Amino acid sequence: MVYFIRTAGEEDAEKIRALLAETFHAAYDPFYGAPQVQRMIDGWNSASAIRARIIKKDGEFLVADNGKEIGGIGYAAMYPKMAKTAMLHQLYVKPSCQNEGIGRDIFAELETCFPGAEIMRVEVALQNTRAQSFYERLGFTEVDRMEEWGAPNSGLPAIIMEKRLVGL
Repeated sequence: MVYFIRTAGEEDAEKIRALLAETFHAAYDPFYGAPQVQRMIDGWNSASAIRARIIKKDGEFLVADNGKEIGGIGYAAMYPKMAKTAMLHQLYVKPSCQNEGIGRDIFAELETCFPGAEIMRVEVALQNTRAQSFYERLGFTEVDRMEEWGAPNSGLPAIIMEKRLVGL
């Protein structure tokens, strides 16, 4: 099935929320357990939180859409803590759609959305070696580690990866 990458609209929020819930459980339940993952979903991925990201200035929220379903999402925004840096906040592909190039295609579009950025940065859960490998294939390298990923007092360690965007 062919997926087209497009900008998300507020009307996509519920489909995005459902995709994120399914994908978060598939990706993170083995590391953190279903109750902790559900708390992450409830806190980070409510329909209102998704709508706020979709309309955020200096951000870009993309979906992979085949006309019947959304197979993946990506969200990045300029990072106010670091000059000329875009932060990749979310890049998730529905489990049944993984390994079809959807994540790669979403990222290829996202990295062109920030002409003022020289670096794209992402935080990846330390235990999520599959995601780390995916980002390495896209050209990211580990630059740092952090003890708290996602939210203060989360207890979720992560690595920080970056990719230089100069020359795009």
